[in-house]
Amino acid sequence: MAGNDLGGLLGGLLGGGKSGSGSGAILGALLGALGSGSGSGSGSGGNPLGGLLDMLTKSGLVDQKDSWVGTGQNQSVTGAQIQQALPDETLRKVAEEAGVTPEEAASDLARTLPRAVDKLTPEGQLPQAASLEELVRQQSL
Repeated sequence: MAGNDLGGLLGGLLGGGKSGSGSGAILGALLGALGSGSGSGSGSGGNPLGGLLDMLTKSGLVDQKDSWVGTGQNQSVTGAQIQQALPDETLRKVAEEAGVTPEEAASDLARTLPRAVDKLTPEGQLPQAASLEELVRQQSL
């Protein structure tokens, strides 16, 4: 599935409507890039969300990531922290697809990731879905 299609699903999940523009598009582009294997392995059985969570852990954002997956209050992150957590090539690709600078993409991801991960992990853990698209559809119902 293309990043824009996933972006539309994520936009709906995040309350951004049916359009693939904005935050959903940037997040969709990121997860699409991770799912295609660019920059880093997707990890966690091929689910790019699991790969993203692994990257956040390795970059020292364990407490923030755990707060998003868990059922308590979501901790915030900064755009600079997201830039450090993601491979440069991946962030450039995401920014290019979304039509923004890498810094703008990182700032947008810093705002949307806590809520998106929280919604995609409703039981306090990464669900075992067949695909990320299926996971988003399950949570959007």
